[in-house]
Amino acid sequence: MIVTTTNGVEGRRVTDYLGVVHGCAVMGSNLFRDFFAGIRDIVGGRVASYETVLKDAKDAALADLMASAEAMKADAIIGVSFGHDSIGGDRKTILMVSATGTAVRLG
Repeated sequence: MIVTTTNGVEGRRVTDYLGVVHGCAVMGSNLFRDFFAGIRDIVGGRVASYETVLKDAKDAALADLMASAEAMKADAIIGVSFGHDSIGGDRKTILMVSATGTAVRLG
């Protein structure tokens, strides 16, 4: 499966636009991660534990996106974009990553 953020695949022609596909991953954080992130917020620096959760969520959302396109018998997904958000009121302890693109067949 070709997955790209561009609106086409170089050297290939889009023969069919199959529709918009979407993948989503919602990941919870934990008390210790929140605690250490709070410390990093005060002293500065990167929060590797949250970076790992976001990467895992992106990978899961991308896998869902690809599964949706494969079910449509697509050859590629073009115009892929990612969105990030947090859920959970003031604590914002749940992270969500979504991926959206257009499933296509190539000639």
